[in-house]
Amino acid sequence: MADSQNEALVRQFFDKLNAEDLEGLRTLLHPHSTWKPMAKSDIPGAGVHSGHKGIIDEFLKPVRGLFEGKDPQNSIQTLFSKGDQVVAETHGTGRFKNGKTYDNRYCWVVDIKDGQIFAIREYMDTAYIQSLQLQ
Repeated sequence: MADSQNEALVRQFFDKLNAEDLEGLRTLLHPHSTWKPMAKSDIPGAGVHSGHKGIIDEFLKPVRGLFEGKDPQNSIQTLFSKGDQVVAETHGTGRFKNGKTYDNRYCWVVDIKDGQIFAIREYMDTAYIQSLQLQ
């Protein structure tokens, strides 16, 4: 797959995530995909999440359920790729159901396999998330 196709796939991923189209995300994820928030601290969603059920049902639905509406929204600041790997820098903003605002920066490393997202490594400011005292 050409770099531009992989980048388009990752753009689609963020479009569906921002629209909270979790069922649409399933179609983009490889059946053996993993999503790992790169956090050593105890934050909501920490750990490795595998497969459609683990990623969508057990990880994304509960974490996104902490937010109002379709938040958080991730706007892509930088996106580039080499081969089957795409790196995206995003700015995530939104509001939690408890009224607190959310404003965090991310870096995502996404591995593509067979035209689908195979692995996601999500880097963020975990100290900021802990400071929100969500748990």
